[in-house]
Amino acid sequence: MNSGFKTQCVPNYRLLTEEQIQEIHRASLEVLETVGVRLLHEGAVELLRNAGCRVKGDNIVQIPNWLVEECIRSAPSRITMYSRDGVEAMRLEGRNIHFGLGTDLISTQDLETGKTRPTRLQDVINAARVADYCAEIDFIASFGLPRDVPTNSMYVECARAMLENSNKPIFLTAGGEEDLAVIIEMAVVVAGGEQALREKPFLIHYSEPTAPLTHSYNAVRKVFLCAEKGIPINYTPGDIMGASTPVTLAGGIVQATAEALSGIVLHQVRVKGAPIISGFVLTPLDMKKGTTCYGAPDFRLTNSAFADIFHHYGLPIWSTVGSDAHCLDGQAAMEHAFSTLMAALDGANLIHDVGYLGQGLLSNPASIVMCSEIISYVKRIIRGFDLSREKMAVDVIRQVGPGGHFLTQMHTKTHFQEEIWQAKYLNRDSPDPWAKKGRPSYEKVVTQKARNILETHQPPPLPEPVRQQLAEIVDRAAEELANIQFIS
Repeated sequence: MNSGFKTQCVPNYRLLTEEQIQEIHRASLEVLETVGVRLLHEGAVELLRNAGCRVKGDNIVQIPNWLVEECIRSAPSRITMYSRDGVEAMRLEGRNIHFGLGTDLISTQDLETGKTRPTRLQDVINAARVADYCAEIDFIASFGLPRDVPTNSMYVECARAMLENSNKPIFLTAGGEEDLAVIIEMAVVVAGGEQALREKPFLIHYSEPTAPLTHSYNAVRKVFLCAEKGIPINYTPGDIMGASTPVTLAGGIVQATAEALSGIVLHQVRVKGAPIISGFVLTPLDMKKGTTCYGAPDFRLTNSAFADIFHHYGLPIWSTVGSDAHCLDGQAAMEHAFSTLMAALDGANLIHDVGYLGQGLLSNPASIVMCSEIISYVKRIIRGFDLSREKMAVDVIRQVGPGGHFLTQMHTKTHFQEEIWQAKYLNRDSPDPWAKKGRPSYEKVVTQKARNILETHQPPPLPEPVRQQLAEIVDRAAEELANIQFIS
């Protein structure tokens, strides 16, 4: 074999050339320098003015290109995330891929009745436990907004539910600086101190600017708090082509890139070197239905574009998957399969919304189980295969010869488990055995598996003194947050 021969065969995909990335970068810098962004936070306006930005009327801040590029360089290229008990869990860098849940689903498809109803706090607990069981799920999130708890303490209750029901890193949202500060206080208790949490973070806060080109008062306060506390923040625009951005993919990409870059500037000017994850979501608007499309091919193209752009910047990047289907059906499986494969090929580091249904409105614990198998399938594709002399097996082929078989060969025994992907829930029975089992559909199989997980899986518990401290913090926060107006 040629000594310089590269034996590992892996899929390689990118959408944009270097020249195209540079063109988008220049256009985005032009937007920031000549159009600017609106900051609905006086302190942030003064911070950027003092950093060298021009300030116009109505809190419009124009950001010079040198400052943008300086802040890209100061943001860390790697963020290491840990489990609740301090074990390294994810390295957000390069083309490392990690999959996990999303946050704000307002409805849930009930596992027992199959009916759609408002999300409850128990659904947050159920999602955490199912995701904790599934090895392919790297981080958890609330997977819903519970309607059976007070709105102002909702995110705090979700944080406690996640902390108590999984050991995996947590991706979370908050209404404002006030409840986010409470959640960070809870994490400090679990970690064993503020410095311990800084050194081994297990929280990622998700927030976003407002399209077009606006950073709200609450969003800025949360960006600043995370920067000061050393909590990684995923601060990424969520834009809609044809509504909050130009309808063209290129126009939407330029605007969303400018919004994301302005968020990096805000964050890095506040605390240089603080951990931030970037990118954007840019979905098409269905002009006939008036809905945003999670499963659209246009969405996958914009995701691939921003992955190429932010890989070029050398920053940790996020991505998203999901489906427009309103139940766990063939459409849900198809759209999750395509989006999971594309996000993995993009090399996105933090891929969220696993299991999302109904255009980001509907959850179902069984969809987490389904997606865990899709992720496993996709990771097998991404791993590729080896063309080493041992794997090409010329000597084994010679030994077996024409008319033989490989079932009893040691080569088969040695390599079949590592080489051939094994399904967990997909049907691989031939027709008769499948029929004898009652002809179960894939939906029924993963739904039953989700029920079994909730009946039998017990995540590692928090120490009782820590649970008690969390309960005291949550009770205190319920009173303190009750009358707060979260100003957008």
